[in-house]
Amino acid sequence: MGLFGKPMEIPRKEDALPGRSQRMKVAAAHFVTREPLDAPFEGHGRILVAMGCFWGAERKFWQAPGVVSTSVGYVAGHTPNPTYEEVCSGRTGHTEAVRAIFDPAKTSYAALLRVFWESHDPTQGMRQGNDAGTQYRSGLYYYDDEQKRLALASRDAFQKELEAAGYGRITTEIGPAPEYYFAEDYHQQYLAKNPNGYCGLGGTGVSCPIGVLNG
Repeated sequence: MGLFGKPMEIPRKEDALPGRSQRMKVAAAHFVTREPLDAPFEGHGRILVAMGCFWGAERKFWQAPGVVSTSVGYVAGHTPNPTYEEVCSGRTGHTEAVRAIFDPAKTSYAALLRVFWESHDPTQGMRQGNDAGTQYRSGLYYYDDEQKRLALASRDAFQKELEAAGYGRITTEIGPAPEYYFAEDYHQQYLAKNPNGYCGLGGTGVSCPIGVLNG
């Protein structure tokens, strides 16, 4: 157990909460961009990340140039369609995630990888700042082989920069994009609805050299 009695290890599937079959209901439109939250988004790119409390993480992405829609949800756990309370218990295995949809004519997956790496500390394991628990672990989930290549290359490049700045090893879990479960509607674009709300997100101050990803 970690701080405040929260589990610091992902539970085994057989020990996870059972969940439910019903999908979470969310608003039809993004609170900021007015684009859909859930749509085919044909012709657009997408990036799926976890970087601590998803309130502040989502704002980083909806403010990024070329991003047309964002949402928050739960990924990489065992419990189907979990609730926020269940995820907070540490008994589902999920981490808080952000999915961003972007216009490839205006930005790139590589550029959004820089937003990911530079907006949090990926060396902290099952925590981010004062937020501790499995739901706050760093994660980067790819949708195809090219995203996998870029994700791994960016991690290796950023690791060198972090080491030069005195940081430890990156603990970010990188793997195929798992099923994405939308979080409750009140979590969506939370900091736009609650401008003075808690963010809890901080970076290392180290720049990620995305130029190495070309070629």
